Amino acid sequence: MTALSFITPNWPAPKKVQAFSTLRVGGVSQFPYDSFNVGAHVGDDNAAVLANRQRLPRYQHVKWLNQVHGNDCILVTPDSEQNQDADATTTTYSGLVCAVMTADCLPILLCDMHGTEVAAVHAGWKGLADGVIENSCNVMRSKPNNLLAWIGPHISQANYEVNETVLSHFDQYAHCFTSGKTGGKYQADLQTIALEKLTAVGISNVYTADLCTYANAKQLFSHRRATHQGLAKTGRMVSGIYLQP
Repeated sequence: MTALSFITPNWPAPKKVQAFSTLRVGGVSQFPYDSFNVGAHVGDDNAAVLANRQRLPRYQHVKWLNQVHGNDCILVTPDSEQNQDADATTTTYSGLVCAVMTADCLPILLCDMHGTEVAAVHAGWKGLADGVIENSCNVMRSKPNNLLAWIGPHISQANYEVNETVLSHFDQYAHCFTSGKTGGKYQADLQTIALEKLTAVGISNVYTADLCTYANAKQLFSHRRATHQGLAKTGRMVSGIYLQP
């Protein structure tokens, strides 16, 4: 098991705010989940997933979700149940880790400028279309103009081909789609859609990792890449954020 390393957001968050996004290396999971898979729902050995999760910062205080590609954001407290059906969490409690798992979708971390509130959002195309960003900001008590946002590793436009159905959900964002590599397909720019949605709700301080999950096979899991490789399953990274106790 190699040393565990994280991606740390490059943003001017208050010192009290701690955030991280995992890579796929440094864990104990075996192929095709090698090696730092934290997803308990993808067919990996449960003992391996638990061992990996126990290496996370404040692992005993991570509030895991059963992500359903919806738009619900829940306010979590120390008494909140694990694995609730939702795609975003927010909290004002110090030490609680808001977390979302991804393997191509956008992980979006939010905090206020005073270090009193954090949130984690899972945004795939369905969540973006259904308003997961807007709903999450509505649940948070901070005004959007007092928030910082960070978009973590996700699939880039160059590697994300979608069909007409996906395009039809984004009439206002047609400029975020270009012609696909095959007929009737389109290349979707999820990051620009997210950036414009964050700006529209009033968040002007947005930062990005600018890392493509598909293109970085050694460092990051990608569901789309695994599918293209003929693999039925792959692992999940986690992006987490919390207020230092």
